[in-house]
Amino acid sequence: MKSVAILKTLAAVACVTVACSVYAQDNSASGAAATMSAAPAPSAKKVDRKLGYSVRKALSKAQGLDVSNITVRSKAGAVSLTGSVPTQGQIDQAGQIAEGVAGVKSVSNKLTVEQQ
Repeated sequence: MKSVAILKTLAAVACVTVACSVYAQDNSASGAAATMSAAPAPSAKKVDRKLGYSVRKALSKAQGLDVSNITVRSKAGAVSLTGSVPTQGQIDQAGQIAEGVAGVKSVSNKLTVEQQ
């Protein structure tokens, strides 16, 4: 009786072991494919972050432009400017500066004039 129970237990363990190893092989093969397809995403984020930094740097170097309330976001070369500035002239200036930065394909200027 005990030998039958031991054989059943060993057979069950063998089945679980085989099933786990097959699952692990399938998972690693699809995981490698998923990793390869996901690899460009961090690179794209890095490029977007660098472009946003470059635009922000260019804005901060401009004379007569208050950048303290300007937020710069970028995605695939499209730059979005949001926030507020003291005058309408600074809105136009910020848009022109952003368009002049290398790598910028388009600018969405959503800046507003501060209410005093």
